[in-house]
Amino acid sequence: MSSAEQLTNILMIVLMIMIFILMALAVVLLVVRFKSKQKEESEKIKDTNKQISSDAKKIAKEYTKESIFKFMEFDKIEDNMIVQKNGNRYLMVIECQGVNYDLMSEAEKVSVEEGFLQFLNTLRHPIQIYVQTRTVNLNNSLEGYKKRLQEIEIDLEKKKNEYLKKLQVGGYPKEELEKDFYEVTKQTNLYEYGKDIITSTERMSLNKNVLSKKYYIIIPYYPEDLGNSAFDKEEIKNLAFSELYTKAQSIIRTLAGCEVSGKIMSSNELVDLLYVAYNRDEAEVFGIDKAIRSGYEELYTTAPDVLDKRMEILDQEIEKQALDLINEKVVQVRTKKQQEIERKQARFGELIRERAEAILRQNAAYLGRDTSNKAIEMIKEEANEEKNEIIEEKVSTKRRGRPKKTNSEESKVKKEEYKGGDTNVGEEAKPKKRGRKPKHSAE
Repeated sequence: MSSAEQLTNILMIVLMIMIFILMALAVVLLVVRFKSKQKEESEKIKDTNKQISSDAKKIAKEYTKESIFKFMEFDKIEDNMIVQKNGNRYLMVIECQGVNYDLMSEAEKVSVEEGFLQFLNTLRHPIQIYVQTRTVNLNNSLEGYKKRLQEIEIDLEKKKNEYLKKLQVGGYPKEELEKDFYEVTKQTNLYEYGKDIITSTERMSLNKNVLSKKYYIIIPYYPEDLGNSAFDKEEIKNLAFSELYTKAQSIIRTLAGCEVSGKIMSSNELVDLLYVAYNRDEAEVFGIDKAIRSGYEELYTTAPDVLDKRMEILDQEIEKQALDLINEKVVQVRTKKQQEIERKQARFGELIRERAEAILRQNAAYLGRDTSNKAIEMIKEEANEEKNEIIEEKVSTKRRGRPKKTNSEESKVKKEEYKGGDTNVGEEAKPKKRGRKPKHSAE
């Protein structure tokens, strides 16, 4: 084996050892970074858990289980709000319509749970959840069924009379008579089916154990949060409505993520809610609709027509602010991209040289190591020359841009020399004269 081959083998072995060492260092670096990231994430989770626990403790102190029933103590109902404590507290109620969770598939259940988790994370203000159990009142359904049954009975009598007349007169074709008989039979069966439904519904209404649950979310607002402001009662009411309506719309949108629909209750619906809460037994016999028809609506105020306009204005404002936020973020993203492009343009030549050096190193085996190394050295020398030229240009521009001394500055220098004395060898320093200043030309 020649000396050249031995030298080549030695270099290959050294190169393999260096590659192995670099790979080991890369693995160690990745492990260290992974552990540091895990540590940071664990610390963040601990901090968030502490914050959540502290917030939960605060809420537990301020809102107890018994406080949910305080929303029933009201002064009046106005503009879809419950007014309490002489206008020191306003409430808006959202009626929620849930889904049958037990009949869902596993994927649907996971989707609902994630939506509810998102709803809880988006809450930035206190809410109360109220569940009201009512006895199912089927009186309205019975009245509707009876009206429809009367219409069916009248239609049935007409068809019977027409069919009997055709039989008495005679002379009608057999197909027409069979068709009329079929219609009479169908209408009779429909009438009998309606009577059975009414009978079964009446029996069901007698059963007091048929219950239904309704779910509500109560949002409070306190005018004292405004501080010592000079607002009158009407302005405070308007501010309370705007704030509560915005919060309610936000909650309704987030609840839609877990397939729970919601709506803001009107003044009439709030009256019905409180009426049932105060009169559980009487509400089954004498409902709020009968009370209103009896002339008891003077006990509460309904929302005026201007309320719809106010809601529309709030919706438009929310839409406008959402679009403004989108435009702002899009501009920020574009600005960041533009800055990255400018940075790359500023380092265009440097990036080209770095890429060329990387390609030469990757293809050193094909080009030859001496050729690739010399090419890399030439690239580096050109880069250094360009840097030196840039530095020289900067120095020359500074020198050219340096201002010349004016006559006044030269006279100031001479004055300093005169005060300090002449320092030339072989000449005596001139004595200073007290009380007199040397004259200088102002050329």
